[in-house]
Amino acid sequence: AKQRAWQSTMACIMVIVSPLAKATVVEFQTVVGDFEVNLYDNATPETVANVRNYVNNGRYSGTVMHRSATGFVVQGGGFTFDQALPFGNVAAFPAVVNEPEFANIRGTIAMAKIGGNPNSATSQWFFNLDDNTANLDGQNGGFTVFGEVVGSGMDIVDQIAALPVYDFGGAFAELPLRNYTQAALNNNLELDSSHPVVISAVIVSDSTVD
Repeated sequence: AKQRAWQSTMACIMVIVSPLAKATVVEFQTVVGDFEVNLYDNATPETVANVRNYVNNGRYSGTVMHRSATGFVVQGGGFTFDQALPFGNVAAFPAVVNEPEFANIRGTIAMAKIGGNPNSATSQWFFNLDDNTANLDGQNGGFTVFGEVVGSGMDIVDQIAALPVYDFGGAFAELPLRNYTQAALNNNLELDSSHPVVISAVIVSDSTVD
C-alpha cells in the first residue's frame, strides 16, 4: 500500500512538472536559411530560461547577425534592423548568472557578455565557428555554452560566416553583408533589407526536455 501511495504521488508530481518543461530545440529563421539549435536546459537552466524569455516575447524577430569574425564566431541577438540605418537595440531583460558547464567547441552557441563581468549576459549570443576552448573557456569566468547546432545547420552558419564583412564602426566593425561591396561602403550606399543577415524569427520547434 505504501508503495502504491508513493507511485501515485510520483505520478502526480510528474503531471505537475511536465507542463513546465523548458524547450530543448529552437529554430533560427534567417534570410540565408533556417537551422535548429538544441538547448541544454538541464545543464544550463538559467541561461536557457533567459533565451526562452527573448524567444517567447519575439525579441529576436527582425534582429541581425552583426558580427562575423573569421574562424572564430558569428554573433547576434543584440540589434534590430528596420529597412534602414541606424540599427536598433534589442530591449534587454535583466542579466543572467554565468553557467560555464561546457566547452566552446565548433557548432556550439554561447552567451556574449561585458568584459570583466561574468554575470552580464543579456540578449546577445554567438556561434563558435572553431574550437575556441583555449580562448573562451577560461576568459571572463568562462563563456556559457547553452546549446549546439543540430543536423546540417552549421552549413547555414558557415554560409553566414563566408559573407564579406564591412566596418560600420563600433559594434558593427565586422558586419557581414549580402549583395554589398567595399565600393558601396566607400560611396556611402545606404543599407536596405537585401544587405544584412536578418533573423526573421527564433521559434520553439521542439519543447521536449533533452
